[in-house]
Amino acid sequence: MPKPCVLLQLRPETAAADDEYAAILRMGELSPGDLVRVQMDREFPDLALDDYAAVIVGGGPSNVSNPDARKYDYQREFEPKLRKLVSEIVARDFPYLGACYGLSILADVLGGRVSDERFGETAGATTIELTAEAEADALLAGLPKSFRAFVGHKEACQETPPGAVLLADSAGCPVQMVRVGEHVYATQFHPELDGDGLALRIEIYRNAGYFDPEEADLLTALGHRESVPVPAEILHRFLDRYYRDR
Repeated sequence: MPKPCVLLQLRPETAAADDEYAAILRMGELSPGDLVRVQMDREFPDLALDDYAAVIVGGGPSNVSNPDARKYDYQREFEPKLRKLVSEIVARDFPYLGACYGLSILADVLGGRVSDERFGETAGATTIELTAEAEADALLAGLPKSFRAFVGHKEACQETPPGAVLLADSAGCPVQMVRVGEHVYATQFHPELDGDGLALRIEIYRNAGYFDPEEADLLTALGHRESVPVPAEILHRFLDRYYRDR
């Protein structure tokens, strides 16, 4: 039996966490037995990387750049453990795919500058541009050089983190995807999101400061008009390479 992948989640809102997990199963064509789910806001057990084929870290309302006084209690609990795990992932060049917060924690471990100073993006679709380095990348080769993807975040990398290769950017956010080593990847955009998933998160986080609450219905309608197949293809390719083809 192949080793499963593990999804590390930090969404205390049950509906958002359940939908993220279900979306990764659906977009990645996985069964529940293929993906171990760890909800870090509830418990973060010690994990041995050798027990898993790959690590996926999703997004959520936590911000790496917040001072401790502004961090959620559960974030203060899990984040030191997660930093240690991500440091080991980088040192071992272990298969990793981070999304949104998953990029922020990776950048933080690398010594990069993550803040809400610039480059936050409202909930919705943006145009992602692949860099020249992406052309030969194992996950990105052959994909369209420009594609739409869903975003929504307050903090962002202020520049490419030390030791990382920039694979994608956008007009509103200069660091949309990076690779570290050969097997460690992270995106600012959400590869698991479709229009329905975005609509759910807009409703759940309506008053969380990502956007003007009065714009929620418009953002939902705009999201349903978008076609965003490429981000899901990136997720699928990651799982092909590090899970199905091993």
